[in-house]
Order: sequence, then C-alpha cells, then structure tokens
Amino acid sequence: MRRFLLTAVVVGLASGASAADLPDYLRGSIPPTLSTTTRNWDGWYVGGQIGYSSANMDFSQSVVGLTNSIFRNTVLQQPVSQLSLLNKANVQGTGFGAFVGRNYQWDDLVFGVEANYNYVNSLAGSASASLGPLEYVNPGGQPASPNTITHYFVRLTGTAAAQIKDVITFRGRAGWATDNFLPYVFGGLAVGRMDVSRSVTSAVFRQDDTITTNVFGVQTIVPGTPVKLDQLSLTSSQERTNNFVVGWTGGLGLEYMLWNCLFIRGEWEYIKFTQVMNTPITMNSARFGVGYKF
Repeated sequence: MRRFLLTAVVVGLASGASAADLPDYLRGSIPPTLSTTTRNWDGWYVGGQIGYSSANMDFSQSVVGLTNSIFRNTVLQQPVSQLSLLNKANVQGTGFGAFVGRNYQWDDLVFGVEANYNYVNSLAGSASASLGPLEYVNPGGQPASPNTITHYFVRLTGTAAAQIKDVITFRGRAGWATDNFLPYVFGGLAVGRMDVSRSVTSAVFRQDDTITTNVFGVQTIVPGTPVKLDQLSLTSSQERTNNFVVGWTGGLGLEYMLWNCLFIRGEWEYIKFTQVMNTPITMNSARFGVGYKF
C-alpha cells in the first residue's frame, strides 16, 4: 500500500511539471509576443507647424458689383453684368502656425476637436484688364422707335486684388490608432483674414442712327454722332482691410508618436471661402508639425 501511494505521488508531480512546461496558448491565453498594443492618444495636445499653401482666386466676376452700381436701372446693367473682365490668379506662399486640441479614444478609434491657426506669408494675387469697346444694339428694355437704331459702345478697365493674411480653422477629427500611427480625417469651419480691393472705369457712348424712307420705299440708315454719356462713364472702387471671410475646411493627415508623448504630423488641407467682392477663393495646404500630448 505504501509502495502504491509513493508511486501515485511521483506520477502526480511529474504530470504537474509537464503541464507547467506547455506553451501558454495551449492553456487558453495569448502570449505577450502575439498581442498588439495601441498607443494612448487620449487627452489634450498642443504643437507648432510649418507649411506651403497655394490659393486660387477667380477675379472673372469681381467687378460685377461695381458695374451693377454704375449701370443700375439702365438697359446696360444686365448685359454688362455677364462680362468676364478679369482672369484667375494662382499664387503660392509659405507659412507657420500652431494647433491645440483634445482627443477622446475608444479602443482603436480616436475622435477629437482642434483649433488650428496659420499665418501665411505673401499669399496675394491680382488681375487687371481692359475690354471693349463692346457694341450693344437696341438692348433689351430700350424704348422702341420705328425709325431709330440705338447703339451703345461700352469700354471697361478693371483691377482686383486679394491677400490672405492668416487662417484659423475649427475642426472635428476622426482617426484609427494602430501601433504608433494615427491616420485621421477632419472637417469643420474656417475663418480667413484678407485684404481685398477692386476698381472699374467705364466709358459709354450712345449713337442713334435714323432710318429714312424715300418716295420709292427705299430705306436708308443715316449714322448718328456718338455722344459720351457722362452719367455712365465713371470710376468706382472698393477696398476692405482685415476683412474676415468664413468658409469650410476638410482634409486628412497622419500622426506618429516618436517618444513618450512627443509626436510628429503631416497633413493636407483644403479650404473653400465664401465669395468676397464676387471673388471665389480656395486654398490647398501641406503642413508638417510637431506636437506634445499631455
């Protein structure tokens, strides 16, 4: 009996030692080498950045507000408003700025809000051109006269300019944390501070031709003498300094945690502003930044 008990004890000890030597995954757990760790992005963060921006400024309709004022309540207001006097301008510039935000993390999903400020150096564009004289014959609304043909000759000279000084955006962010990387997308409100100006000079002449009919029924057009219309030959200009223009922003980026709470980021941003002085303005920016998460 004692010999049987001794044998059972020895076998039990050997079985326990063998079970301890088995790999962890055979016992229902995952060894540390097979698990993945997700970086903690939750919390407040701040940083600075440098960037390169390009802007598209469409001045083609910039002087329409001025010409509508000059030709208001006349037969020339509608046709002149359809003219594209000036060209577009594409400009580039560098800049720098800062950002501050707050992340909220659920497992691998990261959501957040951020305020992002950028000062832009020399992002300014302008356009100038002349057009005409353009001839309008009996334009719509002109009082009808059976024996008169009325000609209007219009010449326009215009300029327009815009400079983007700085931009602040208020964004919502959504990202996916994987190891030390955080790719994200964002969108929100943009506010730009700009200097804008425009000017137009008009010169308008009217010529009334007379239609005569002789005794044989043959009609002849007798050209009239062009007369300058001083009330429509004017110069009008407008200028705004430090004008705030709202818009919307969207883009994507990638952050990488370098060490502890220090991270770097690269991103692309698109901004579309509301029209200012009949001028649509858009921006594209590429930036590199360094930040610290608290």
